Amino acid sequence: QVQLVESGGGLVQAGSSLRLSCAASGRTFSSYGTSWFRQAPGKEREFVADIDWTGIRTYYGDSVKGRFTISRDNAKNTVYMQMNSLKPEDTAVYYCASRRGTLSSATYDYWGQGTQVTVSS
Repeated sequence: QVQLVESGGGLVQAGSSLRLSCAASGRTFSSYGTSWFRQAPGKEREFVADIDWTGIRTYYGDSVKGRFTISRDNAKNTVYMQMNSLKPEDTAVYYCASRRGTLSSATYDYWGQGTQVTVSS
């Protein structure tokens, strides 16, 4: 079992920054990749970013590339996402998920409860 808890969301103005955290407990979190997703009202869930278990390989969705940075601290069992130059279209609930398998054939067994990010124009 893995428990994931996101934090760091909030209400900010366009152009601002936020750092989300995904704290894990349970099975060996550091042995697995972790992805961030987001879902805005009335829209489908969207892939945002992924990081492998080493923290070396990262991958980003096109809409956030160059603005968001994913990282991890395995000693703290935590994955972070630094979000810069936020736009109103980044408004969504952000979820982290523990990934099993490769990114192209991922299985997400565990999800956090989500944290709300709201960006005002």
